[in-house]
Amino acid sequence: MLVLLFFAGLIAGTMNAIAGGGSFITFPALIVAGVPPVAANASSTVALLPASVVSAWNLRSFIKPFPGISMVFVIALTLCGGFIGAWLLLHTPSANFTAMVPWLLLTGSLAFAFGRRAGEWLKQRVRIGPVFVLTGQFLLGIYGGYFGGAVGIMMLALWTLFGYTDIKFVNANKNLLVGVANSIAVVLFVVARQIYWKDTLIMMSATIIGGFAGSFVSKRIAPDRLRSVIVVMNFAITVAFFVKTYFSARS
Repeated sequence: MLVLLFFAGLIAGTMNAIAGGGSFITFPALIVAGVPPVAANASSTVALLPASVVSAWNLRSFIKPFPGISMVFVIALTLCGGFIGAWLLLHTPSANFTAMVPWLLLTGSLAFAFGRRAGEWLKQRVRIGPVFVLTGQFLLGIYGGYFGGAVGIMMLALWTLFGYTDIKFVNANKNLLVGVANSIAVVLFVVARQIYWKDTLIMMSATIIGGFAGSFVSKRIAPDRLRSVIVVMNFAITVAFFVKTYFSARS
């Protein structure tokens, strides 16, 4: 199982560095390793946090406030949302969370597959103001603290709605804000003793290696082709969880 966790972390770290979606690998791997669902989600968040921090640091020169919106306020909203989401996770009965997992994975899969295009489509038809965007950022902070699958893609789609299309600028801010939501969640998870440290540390070391490997792989693989592979993987994992959750419940 330790080998499985290491390779899962390696793949997840590489995916996050290139296109995102690493939690779709780390969370199921921890479940397979026997970690309870709530603890698996918490441990997955901890394992992936260093990759978020490294990504934000590497792109720090592109991080800047959104025009007309205070970055301090955006960070504060995301922190509050991440705290609420993590608190909700810790107070969700394990059986309830297990039943929700397939739907959370489906939400993340759809966001990863169609989030950017949906954002561009809506942008052409709906005029979005700062209040809507900030409310959305707060809700995504909650989602990030609670589960977080494809939350980065959701943030990109949200800011696209507001008219920001400079990918380096938006991606850098996304990495920062995902890290913010995850960091406060990690604090709560650690205090609540929900982390399976042996499994998490093995996976964490691999995600860091994968993050560095991803920077080299991204130069050799077409991003759109890789995203297509990840989309298929995400939906396959989602279907597997639906089958496992609902068919096993009937048997």
